Amino acid sequence: MVFDKTGTLTKGTFKVTNIFPEGMNSEDLLQLVAKAESFSTHPIAQSILKAANMQPNQGNQEDVKEIAGHGVAAKIDGSVIYVGNAKLMAQAGVTAELPKGSGFGTVVYAAKGSQYIGMLEVADEVKEDAKTVLTLLRKEGVEKFVMLTGDDETVATAVADSIGIDEVHAKLLPEQKVEWVEKLLADQPKDASLAFIGDGINDAPVLTRADVGIAMGALGSDAAIEAADIVLMDDQLADLVTARAIANKTLTISYQNIVFAIGVKVLMLILGAFGIVNMWGAVFADTGVSVICIINAIRALHVKKLNVNRE
Repeated sequence: MVFDKTGTLTKGTFKVTNIFPEGMNSEDLLQLVAKAESFSTHPIAQSILKAANMQPNQGNQEDVKEIAGHGVAAKIDGSVIYVGNAKLMAQAGVTAELPKGSGFGTVVYAAKGSQYIGMLEVADEVKEDAKTVLTLLRKEGVEKFVMLTGDDETVATAVADSIGIDEVHAKLLPEQKVEWVEKLLADQPKDASLAFIGDGINDAPVLTRADVGIAMGALGSDAAIEAADIVLMDDQLADLVTARAIANKTLTISYQNIVFAIGVKVLMLILGAFGIVNMWGAVFADTGVSVICIINAIRALHVKKLNVNRE
């Protein structure tokens, strides 16, 4: 099984996961960064405001400047506060290094003038049931899990390690995802099948190329839904286990009906040839068998949906 990351294994929403202050406490750093980001509409800025319980355009900041591709600069309580990435820190003459224990999400550095005051880590949350679902799928016979994502390699590896993904390929463009799926298809055993699970418009080509394309339907793009063979309408990974159960039960019932129908017809032909059964046997072999097969097929409608206990 090959997974996209954002919106598939993760919720697709950002959240402040770590705060690393330098020379002040965590709450003061969070509030100061939130004030600087107060006028920004970037999703990361919005997640910081939410963590600080601050409304947009709130605070006593002045001369707010949003520097494209770098971050923001604002004057707060008479001091210039820089909030952004490593490029902004370098531009402001600030030395900033990743502290131990970081690396799971996007890093937001902060500086007061030329003094480094800490950093925030903003990450896309992993779905609570992801690890449990992958464990269950592995028990059911899935031999390998692969992640293909356009995100940074450090973030992708951290997510993969936390839930049990075997192989990770990061910083991929849509066409590179297709190339990797082609390679995985070429390397897999003859009796194996490859399923790709994704939700974005850039996943549509891969969903089409995989043996089985599975799209997240609630928040997934229309292109992904159209390209997929299976759509999980509530975006729950646990539905992957349920889908496998439905498929296995459907195949089992199909085989039962085929064997039963052919078996009864062959039996009636033999008995009819020896004069043991009459026209009523032929009626049963045709209409009767059809009714029994339909009744048996109704069992496919009743598959217990997996309820994963979330941690």
